[in-house]
Amino acid sequence: MKYLLIGSGGREHAIAWRLLNDGSAKEVHVLPGNGGIEDRFLVDIPMHDHESIAGFCVKKKIDAVIVGPEAPLAGGMVDFLDQKKIPVFGPSRGAAMLESSKLFAKMIMEKYNIPTAHHREFRGKEDLAEFVKKSKSFPMVIKLDGLAAGKGVGIPANVDEAIAFIAESVKPDMRVFVEDFIDGEEASVLGISDGETVHAFIAAQDHKRIFDGDKGPNTGGMGAYAPAPVMTPERLKRVHAEVLLPTVLGMKQEGFPFKGILYAGVIINGSDIKVLEFNVRFGDPEAQVILPLLKGKLGDIMQGSISGTLDRIKLEFYEKHAITVVMASAGYPGSYKKGKKILGLDRISDDIIVFHAGTKREGTDVLSSGGRVLNVTCVGDTLRGARDRVYENIGAITFDGAFYRKDIAYRALEG
Repeated sequence: MKYLLIGSGGREHAIAWRLLNDGSAKEVHVLPGNGGIEDRFLVDIPMHDHESIAGFCVKKKIDAVIVGPEAPLAGGMVDFLDQKKIPVFGPSRGAAMLESSKLFAKMIMEKYNIPTAHHREFRGKEDLAEFVKKSKSFPMVIKLDGLAAGKGVGIPANVDEAIAFIAESVKPDMRVFVEDFIDGEEASVLGISDGETVHAFIAAQDHKRIFDGDKGPNTGGMGAYAPAPVMTPERLKRVHAEVLLPTVLGMKQEGFPFKGILYAGVIINGSDIKVLEFNVRFGDPEAQVILPLLKGKLGDIMQGSISGTLDRIKLEFYEKHAITVVMASAGYPGSYKKGKKILGLDRISDDIIVFHAGTKREGTDVLSSGGRVLNVTCVGDTLRGARDRVYENIGAITFDGAFYRKDIAYRALEG
């Protein structure tokens, strides 16, 4: 099989790595890709140029396209390729509204009795600021409606923090909402659907905050591990029955059949499980710890989603543990410098997988080109063993300003 994979992050490198290493593919072309992809498989076409992408697929005899990030999904890439009769893995523009509009997702959840927090909608800054000033309920959750690269949520602890978030993040006439704060432990449960059937992957847990102890501003994710012990087999069955399946059936009822990855970010407090948000693609960095644990061929599972035959496929996972730690650029998630030479990639042990994210190649050099630069990953018989191996190796990799969290997976190991 020949695949074209859309995206440039650690998630896309992990997908390409998996397809090539489990026998799913003989070629995986990546648009635009990163420094972890062989030059001969990098595709230099703008992501928004759907016609040229379709032309590339015809020329290269691509068997299927996989759309990694949320923006091209929300932009209708799947719809366009469907019209061109090019097989594509991922949800349509309408189905992708589960991520591209948090308010649409809330409507679906409320209509189809999917457990979630109560919310109140606002438009723009003024009414929201007035509501916040009168509120006595903190911490509070403020969410922007559209795509925000994982940074569209504020959880202010007091009025001053709420007003600061509104001033910085909320634009005039923007749709925004406040929802009840729910205490508990978060987990990421991803499912794969063909529009009717949905299978759940093992659960992962990521670390969004920039600093150890889950302090500081939100990021796209500073590390993850799987399986997440908070998501017991019983809870995973509940998430499938109470969240994933009713969402897929509800989307079909709404006229937006959901094909691809449905990612439910859930929060658990005792027997209470509620959905915080939906994403419509593999999480990043969750993909980097789920895919190495998957048995069988990823390509077969994706083809089942495309063709509507997932009911014939069973998902199975190795009884092992995986962890990934993100190496980031100084200044991230704010401004940061690019072009820093990365050294030490050749000094990593054979049991460590380094997924590239914000990197590029110039000759024989690998340079930083993003905020999240590398994902240092290990699979082991125990989570503690896998974590120890990552931290034993990660110091061998260096670039100017590199930093990473030292406590990934602490909840599972210290709890």
